Amino acid sequence: MFNNRDEQALKVTAERYGALCRTVARDILGSDEDAEECLNDALLQIWNAIPPAKPDNFCAYLLKTVRNLALNRYKAAHRTKRGGGQQAAALDELSELLPSAENVLSELERRELLAAITRYLQGLPAKKRNLFVRRYWGFATFAELAAEYGMRENNVQVTLSQIRKKMQAYLRKEGLL
Repeated sequence: MFNNRDEQALKVTAERYGALCRTVARDILGSDEDAEECLNDALLQIWNAIPPAKPDNFCAYLLKTVRNLALNRYKAAHRTKRGGGQQAAALDELSELLPSAENVLSELERRELLAAITRYLQGLPAKKRNLFVRRYWGFATFAELAAEYGMRENNVQVTLSQIRKKMQAYLRKEGLL
């Protein structure tokens, strides 16, 4: 529908993926109103991008667009509060896994790292994989994860710590760290 420039594509996309997109944006921004604006901005951005863009996985393309817009909106709103939110805490927890910008030699190495992380996550049980993704992709708090998965906050923290340590060992074994 997007390729044919059919305006119904926007309505169908909002109906089919709107709730998921708003959840991703709301987890980052903490506001239903901002999440709705991110969805609308994403729909406009995708409308302008397709064609010529031809995403293999439309849902993933849409969610990545929403996530990037939400992160940009969050950064703009919190420029003076660097390090004060869940995003900074979540990214700090992953810092020992990721090479610094000056050590990244090329886009190929970055893609190899992402592919290895994806392989590692696919090998995890669904609950652990979902915890990891909700924390480090969706920036959910420990309290939110504990409530969602029926765990104590401490158990969530310990589980995520164990996943990070095992992932670090896996990435070292793969020669990526």
